[in-house]
Amino acid sequence: MYVTQALRRALQVKPHGTATIFRDRRRTWPQSVERIAKLAGGLKSLGLSAGGRAAILALNSDRYFEYLFAVPWAGGVTVPINTRLAPPEIEYILADSGSEILFVDENFKPALAALSGRMPSVRRIVYMGDDAPPAGAVAFESLARAPAVPDALVGDRELAGIFYTGGTTGKSKGVMLSHENLVINAANAVPGLGYSMDTIYLHSAPMFHLADGASTFAVTMVAGTHVFVPRFDPGDCLDAIQREKVTHGQFVPTMINMLANFPKVRDYDLSKLKRILYGASPMPEAVLLRALEIMPHCEFIHAYGMTEVAPIATLLDPRYTTLTGPYAGRIKSCGQAAILCEIKVADENGDEVPRGTVGEILIRGPNVMLGYWKKPEATAEALRGGWYHSGDGGKMDDEGFLYIVDRLKDMIISGGENIYSAEVESAISTLDGVAEVAVIGIPDDKWGEAVHAIVVPRAGRTLTADDVIRHCHTLIAGYKCPKGVTIRAESLPLSGAGKVLKTNLREPYWRGREKRVN
Repeated sequence: MYVTQALRRALQVKPHGTATIFRDRRRTWPQSVERIAKLAGGLKSLGLSAGGRAAILALNSDRYFEYLFAVPWAGGVTVPINTRLAPPEIEYILADSGSEILFVDENFKPALAALSGRMPSVRRIVYMGDDAPPAGAVAFESLARAPAVPDALVGDRELAGIFYTGGTTGKSKGVMLSHENLVINAANAVPGLGYSMDTIYLHSAPMFHLADGASTFAVTMVAGTHVFVPRFDPGDCLDAIQREKVTHGQFVPTMINMLANFPKVRDYDLSKLKRILYGASPMPEAVLLRALEIMPHCEFIHAYGMTEVAPIATLLDPRYTTLTGPYAGRIKSCGQAAILCEIKVADENGDEVPRGTVGEILIRGPNVMLGYWKKPEATAEALRGGWYHSGDGGKMDDEGFLYIVDRLKDMIISGGENIYSAEVESAISTLDGVAEVAVIGIPDDKWGEAVHAIVVPRAGRTLTADDVIRHCHTLIAGYKCPKGVTIRAESLPLSGAGKVLKTNLREPYWRGREKRVN
């Protein structure tokens, strides 16, 4: 169980097949594996230690793909960084992970300037652009021409990557995933998503996110072909789907809506598309109907999961993504347990509740994380009783279909991104004049949920919504910043234990809705 094994199999079973396509660069599996082995040699020449961390801040590309395999080939640990983070958040991740090497592409030169002198653990910077590297950085292509080294064959329960998620206490947590976690998740994805040697997969979702990463490893496992666009853009995606005869992709419902309603969508040949994976939020009926009209030969698969389970927990068979016929009625479900995964809905003691009863969703299996990086207490709490406690409230029917009904942990999901209220509250609390603050998720037709802040100013102080939002943009990623702010004169409601009663604050926004998540 080591992620690089898939490369050798692909090399063996598809020696003339195309591995990666990015713009005008096309590489076969022999060419890709050779570059990965050389890049690994280049990393070792830069001093990457056994188990050393190499971080990356870049948009999607074939070079990102090569990084994801070269680092473990060299015996190191990957640290993909969310490209939407603000410099203080990136600084924290680099320091917390102790990353020795940082990969950066041309899109993040300004971030390098902002981080100058604030990356004490980073010894070398690898520049992924085609232009001249910044001062002190080494060019990616020079490393890709270094002498190749043998695969370190690190695997099984050894650490493969640290993937940072929002933190319940205001700081991101590094999810430690092993080689076994990633390989098992890929093995879940292959049958569940219908991947085969003929698969041509479009990477349009960000590659730092495991929603896309699951397919990075799964498509490699079956020796399929990877097609990359730098970031999601409906026109670019449609061009790539038509040009490269893409068969599979992964989009959140908002993206599917943008594709299906692109002004010239009917001008594109999308007939090769077989399956689209979606997640993060349910599929609105209007979006599904439009997508099926535009892509009648394409099947849609709903997935539920999280970084801590590498990330697939459940999959909804595409036959149930329908509004009519014998399989109708399951579209609001997020599916059944993945093949190598156990799911149960439990009470506060961890005991399974009767079917149809709401409880916390617990997950067990070899895809569940090793724990949180340097956070043993948080690890013990999340993995108590041998199950991962998701913090999501759900119910299961008598055929094992899971339905999400609430979010027990204080988290908002907006446009497919997890946002922890504590992170946003921590940022707002540093604004001069803030006495109290609570951040909640409210319904949003486009993004699923929107971040909303409720702020009580200090006595005698005046604050505006713009003051709060501008302040947040200096400290945290734009997608985490409030889209709306309520300035409140009276103190926030508290429980007997002194906790803010967010249920009361959320009630006006969610009144009349069956679920308290969107």
